[in-house]
Amino acid sequence: MSIKVATIQFEPTLFRKEENVARLLALSTKAARDGARLIVMPEMATTGYCWQDRAEVAPYVETADGPTSQAFAAVAREFNCYLVFGMPERDAVTDIYYNSALLIGPQGLIGVHRKTHPYISEPKWAANGDYGHQVFETEIGNIALLICMDIHFIETARLAAVGGAQIICHISNWLAERTPAPYWLTRGWENGCALIESNRWGWERGVQFSGGSCISDSHGKLLASCDSGDQVLSAELTLPQDNPLLKKRRPELYQRLMTNTFMWNPQDFFGLYGNDPLPTAKDSTIAVAQFRPENDVAANLQHIRSWAEQAKARGVELLVLPEHALTGYAGKMNALALDDAPIQAVIKLAMELDIALVVGFAERAGNQFYNSVILASSAGLGAHYRQIHVSDADKQWASAGDQWVTCDLPCGRVGLLLGEDLLVPEAGRILALEGCDIIACPAALNTPTPLAHAGTVIPHSWPIPRGADPYHWLLPRVRAGENNLWLAFANWPEAAGESFGLSGVFGPDTFAFPRSESKVLRDDGVACLAMSTGLAESAYPNHVVRRKDLVLMRQPHFYTPLVMRDPQ
Repeated sequence: MSIKVATIQFEPTLFRKEENVARLLALSTKAARDGARLIVMPEMATTGYCWQDRAEVAPYVETADGPTSQAFAAVAREFNCYLVFGMPERDAVTDIYYNSALLIGPQGLIGVHRKTHPYISEPKWAANGDYGHQVFETEIGNIALLICMDIHFIETARLAAVGGAQIICHISNWLAERTPAPYWLTRGWENGCALIESNRWGWERGVQFSGGSCISDSHGKLLASCDSGDQVLSAELTLPQDNPLLKKRRPELYQRLMTNTFMWNPQDFFGLYGNDPLPTAKDSTIAVAQFRPENDVAANLQHIRSWAEQAKARGVELLVLPEHALTGYAGKMNALALDDAPIQAVIKLAMELDIALVVGFAERAGNQFYNSVILASSAGLGAHYRQIHVSDADKQWASAGDQWVTCDLPCGRVGLLLGEDLLVPEAGRILALEGCDIIACPAALNTPTPLAHAGTVIPHSWPIPRGADPYHWLLPRVRAGENNLWLAFANWPEAAGESFGLSGVFGPDTFAFPRSESKVLRDDGVACLAMSTGLAESAYPNHVVRRKDLVLMRQPHFYTPLVMRDPQ
């Protein structure tokens, strides 16, 4: 199915609801006349966003089937189209207010999404949404609605995808970042859903909004975008009938998603019963090496020694090397058992240099083969992980593992993943919930291709960047921020069809600028970064990597479909 869709970027004005609605009706009518079958408008588009309290917004709230909904329904009927817009909704039974998105069709109101994950301002007047994350079937496709902060969380868009969504309509009042925002683009791409993003722009009560509304297809390709000003953007979307990305999932291993391990002081929670306390908080330096392994184990051992010696000389405690760093990309041809001499040589090297090494290799275990990684330190072999999400290419020789693996080091709790795992959002989330400060991820990834940003005219205040950035959307950075952890990503150097390079250590705070990160761009090299897990003497974590502010705000009571084999 192919349909024309549109997104409207708009600056509403507080206290002028009638004018806002009239302008939105004019813009949506224009889009409909131009042939758009689905038209999306911003969060709180009818009223503006920055309300002081319930009393101030009260004159502007209405029920979902009220006059504003009916006015948009008239447009939908006239042009046989569907519209999404945001408004402050009043529940007719409870008189509770919500920040809501409405889906209107030719027959009237189809569905409502109430924002489930509030930003800092909503609790002044609105309750958390109680409808969960629905998918609405229409003649133009299956549509899911998300509102602004909802999309920070990997679970919300994932619920839409496993519920059969083909299009995610994300309406927002996004701020403090160049847009289109990396979170928006990631959620569409990783879920195989088209994304229609409608953001507001402008200035309201001291808040600068970011604009950057956009449309992307189910492969993550950006079809249309803008920067500032009132705009109507349109694009043709082709909607696939199935979603191959969901076949990568291993829901039988995702039960941890149903828990909130940061609801209590994590230092108390993980140390409960004296069984699994987090390592003492401290400052450290960690690093990644970017190089292309040879299909020669002996040569690779020499490369590993060289990188390890360079890192040790720079005060590095943990060094992550690429996928297949020891055996090369020869499938099972060079596969090694854990007790084979080259594996033991890596362990001895870690002990000799007193450095923790994370090394990828092809593993042989009896008649089975795995894409694996070991973590070795001065204490010997600390951890051994077999890749859980195996790429289609590697399935020709490798079986999938079935255990999440963490290891405590002086620099923090380290979780292990391998390249393809990073493409599956549940993987990083589960390790974050296990208390990881660091994810060490050897990789040989060539997708998703990093996306550049040309710069914005939106007058963001320093230190929020405004200039051009060739690496605006970079998946490892997103994975680090959404899980509030340090991500040590060791990729192969840039080579067409093989890898996009850009190894680095990426920081845990989504909202902090300048970014805390260090990268190797295209060629061989080492990226080091001074990192921290906080102050040891603090009774409560004083660093975001230990508090995990975003992880704490998850709402697992909605997430049951994510651990079911066939949620539909």
